[in-house]
Amino acid sequence: MDFVKLAEERYSVRKFSPQAVEAEKLEVILQAGRNAPTACNNQPQRILVINDPAGMEKLQSCTSYTFGAPLALLVCFDRTKSWVRPFDRDNSGVVDASIVTTQMMLQAADLGLGTTWVGHFDPARVVAEFKLPASFVPVAVLPLGYPAADAVKNPLHFKKLPAAEVVFYASFSRGN
Repeated sequence: MDFVKLAEERYSVRKFSPQAVEAEKLEVILQAGRNAPTACNNQPQRILVINDPAGMEKLQSCTSYTFGAPLALLVCFDRTKSWVRPFDRDNSGVVDASIVTTQMMLQAADLGLGTTWVGHFDPARVVAEFKLPASFVPVAVLPLGYPAADAVKNPLHFKKLPAAEVVFYASFSRGN
């Protein structure tokens, strides 16, 4: 699929089919995440694949936004591995994990699968429930699966601000 078309067509799926995701497709999606650029190529992302009923039940105790997906990806970063900007000590981990998540979402869409980015979860509970190392910071939950036959795009999906409101050009004349 043409990338711009893929980006336009992809939407947050809020109702999934119980159909299992094939292992081969999951591996392609995970590979897309591994291929994502990260600051200094430190690759701090840590992805937990939650693909059994017990794991999904644990996840549902951390967020109600799993939408009946058969599996989910919990995208974290390891704060001991992520690059830190020396000027202000800003940690790139959230940005790195977000790029990884985005690439996996788009790859899933290209394979005919649906996702939705979930940020509404209790990070401390996620760490406790899944016994994550203290250095792991959860960034996103990505329910993943085949969209239900009656899944629809949220009406807000079609609302886009005009380019003039979100794109600006820097213009500097000599001497400024």
